[in-house]
Order: sequence, then C-alpha cells, then structure tokens
Amino acid sequence: MNKRTLAIAVSALAAAGAGGFGLYWLGMTQGMNMAAPAPTPAAGAGPQHAGDIDPANGKKVLYWHDPMVPAQRFDKPGKSPFMDMQLVPVYAEGSGAEEGGVAISPRVEQNLGIRTAVVATGALAPRIEAVGNVAYNERDQAVVQARANGFLEKLYVRAPLDPVRKGQPLAQLYVPDWIAAQEEFLTAARMENAAGLGGLRDGAMQRMRLAGMDDAQIRLVERTGKVQPRLTLTAPISGVIAELSARDGMTVMAGAPLFRINGLSTIWVNAEVPESVAGSVRPGAPVKARAQAFPGKVFEGRVGAILPEINPATRTLKTRIELANPRRELVPGMFMTVDFAPPARNDLVLVPTEALIPTGKRTVVVLAETGPDGGQHLRPVDVETGAEANGMTEIRKGLQPGQKVVVSGQFLVDSEANLKAAAARLSDAPAQPAGAGQTR
Repeated sequence: MNKRTLAIAVSALAAAGAGGFGLYWLGMTQGMNMAAPAPTPAAGAGPQHAGDIDPANGKKVLYWHDPMVPAQRFDKPGKSPFMDMQLVPVYAEGSGAEEGGVAISPRVEQNLGIRTAVVATGALAPRIEAVGNVAYNERDQAVVQARANGFLEKLYVRAPLDPVRKGQPLAQLYVPDWIAAQEEFLTAARMENAAGLGGLRDGAMQRMRLAGMDDAQIRLVERTGKVQPRLTLTAPISGVIAELSARDGMTVMAGAPLFRINGLSTIWVNAEVPESVAGSVRPGAPVKARAQAFPGKVFEGRVGAILPEINPATRTLKTRIELANPRRELVPGMFMTVDFAPPARNDLVLVPTEALIPTGKRTVVVLAETGPDGGQHLRPVDVETGAEANGMTEIRKGLQPGQKVVVSGQFLVDSEANLKAAAARLSDAPAQPAGAGQTR
C-alpha cells in the first residue's frame, strides 16, 4: 500500500468517527430537552425552596407533596414522579398545617373532589328486615274427642286440611252406654209426675252426665221423652282439619282424640332476626309483612313473643309475629318478608354514613372548619356511633349539630393529618428533591 492510499483511508475513518460523535451528541441533546420538565406557570414568581414565602398568600412553604402520595415530601416545586400533576405546597403554622390538621386550597379541594355535609339532628328509624314462614297459631286450636265409648257410624269430614265451619257436623257416634242411663231418667221422670219422687229424677240426670252427656243432650232427651243413643260431634271453631284420627266403623274409647282443628283467623309468622339488632325488637312492636303470593299487599300485625333461645349456627333470635288473616289468604308454609319498625327518636345527631372512617379500634370523621385566614381547615375527630339507617348514622359523642364533615376524599385528608400529627418524628428527616421519590 502506498502512502497516498494510506492517507485516504485514515481520512475516511476520521470523518466517520466525527460524524458518529456528532449524531450521538445531537441525539443526547434532544433527549435531554424532551425529558426536562416544563416550567410551571409560576416559575420565577412563586416560592422555589422550602422556607420561602408564597407571594400569593404570604404564607411560609414547608414543603411540596403529591396529594395522592402524601407521605413523600419534596423541597422544591415540580412535577410529581407518581402522577401526571404538579406538586402542591404545604404551608406552615397559621395556614392549617398545625398538628392534627390540614389546610387545603380551593383549587386542590376541587381537584380531590372533596365534598362536605352539615351535621344535623333528626329522626332515625333503622329498618330491620327478616324473612319468616307462616305457621298455625297454636293458641287457636281445638281438639274434638269422644266423651263415651261407642262406635263411629258416620264420618262427615274425610280428609286432613278439609275446611270446616263452627258448628259443622264432623261425625256421628252410637253410644250404647247412654241407652240405660236415658231410660232410667225417663222412668224417674214418669214416676216423679205420678208419685212426686223428685230425688229419683235428679239422680238419673246426674248419671247421664257421668256417662258423658252434656246439658244440651240431656235437654233433648227431656224434651222429646225418647232415648237418644247417637251423638253428633260438631266443630267448636272454624278452620281446617289439622289431624284426623277417625274412620268409618271404628270403635272409639272415651277421651280418644278424633279431630284436631286449627283456626286460620290469625296466623303466626316465625322470623329470625340477627343477634346484633335483637335489642331493637320488643314484644308488642308493630310490624308490616309482605308475601310474594300477594304483590303490593301489606299485612299488619305485632310481635307476639321473642323466644329466649339463640340459634348457635346463624346467631339469630326467633320472633313470633301474629297477623290477622280474616280472608284466610295466608296458609302455613308461605314465606313472608317482615319489616320491624322500632320506635324512632327525633333528637339524634346524624351524619352521612359515607363520612365515617372505620379504623378497627375507633371511628373517625374529618371535620371541616373555617380558619382565621378564611381557608378550609380539615382535621380528624374521633366519634362514637350508634344506629344506622337509610344512609345516615347516629353520632353519640364527638360532634355537634351545625358542624361540617367531609363525605368525599376524607381518606386522603385523614392520611395527611396523621402524618402531620407525627411532625416531631418526621421533622428529623430532610425533605427530598423533587423527583427523588420516583422509582422504576
């Protein structure tokens, strides 16, 4: 290779290296320009470091932070490394940054969607709803039994659950034991009329009662003067035949139950209420019940009894509700939804339930107050809660009517307030430069 050829090769390599370095330098410059944060609108006019005074409000800036990540502090303004938003300044004492409180500007309040509600007084009627099933009213039952030994000659009601009316014939019995007692009575009555032997008649009447005859049957024998060996059993109440033990031609013994009748003029609804609300249900309390079989119809009644036994599996207490059933629409086995209506007080302190922050050991609300500078100051307050219904909760301790509580965004406020309450611990840690909290 001659000297000329070597010189040309060296010149080409040098040109290529210079071109590559130039392209690399150009790309790095453009990349840094794209990555540099855009200047804030207040650049050069607002506070630039922690401790500066904000000319917009005359307040001292403690640090900047991202409201969505309030635990991270920055010593100068800039863009949040966590969210696509500018850092927000936190001001010194006198602007709501005192221990346990937070000051929020109207712009930040709007960005966070913070809403408030007024603490009010009013009535609270907690709704206690339970599902129950219809059952017979066991206090409205009647048992029909044989009053003497005999034979069942005729049965008028032949199947269980047949409806019956009061006074309706159920069965006819032939009672041989009555024949001798009735003939003795009729003989004594004739002798009394002939010889004036009144004691014989009274003794014969007493023996008929001992044989199982009632006063109506005795009067029938006395009026007709004939032996009445047959007994017709009738229904003492209206209802349905819940139990049938009689059959045609069978022999019955004195005292044997033949029919059990359940009335349907009133029925029971057995409903189970949770143990936690059982204290709000009292015997005699009014209730409203609804059945799917009758849409839109409300059956009104009262709590008849609360059974003194807790179901260990479901932790519920059984209540017995008595409902009027004049049309016999409700029958045993139906399911019903029961609404209990505990007595309501009209002087309760109430807040929206969404304003509460349960922490496990305590319940907190964020109280909104107007500070001396006219700004919105927020601070968490411990409260003691009571009953809850229809989106409202009773406050027994911690708030007064007329105060304002935060109902939206209160979790961020409570988090920031807790950080400020630990200022003594956090003040030892220096603030980080903007962007230092960003992780990859």
